[in-house]
Amino acid sequence: VQLQASGGGLVQAGGSLRLSCTTPKRTFSNNAVGWFRRAPGKEREFVAAISWRGDIISYADSVKGRFAISRDNAKMMVYLQMNTLKPEDTAVYYCAVGKSYPTTSFKDYQYWGQGTQVTVSS
Repeated sequence: VQLQASGGGLVQAGGSLRLSCTTPKRTFSNNAVGWFRRAPGKEREFVAAISWRGDIISYADSVKGRFAISRDNAKMMVYLQMNTLKPEDTAVYYCAVGKSYPTTSFKDYQYWGQGTQVTVSS
């Protein structure tokens, strides 16, 4: 099962990026999708998650008000709009498919993509 995260890049502080995640149909249907990130020397960190219907959304406190997660079930795509980026947002961002409801623990997500690098310069 292969998820594909894309959209990362280099951006100045205050800028925006939109990450995309493509997922295989058999893992996408009826499951929550989450975004996590790992900065150099740090542990994997929860960023945001969304339920299958998009009616339950969860964000890490550090990104609330700046990031927005959404999904297009017809296209089997999940997005992470990242605004007002800060240098501390620099990390490799991963999308993952989990249970039927979104959680903040990476242990609840069974399928992972390869990650996309986001670098925010000051």
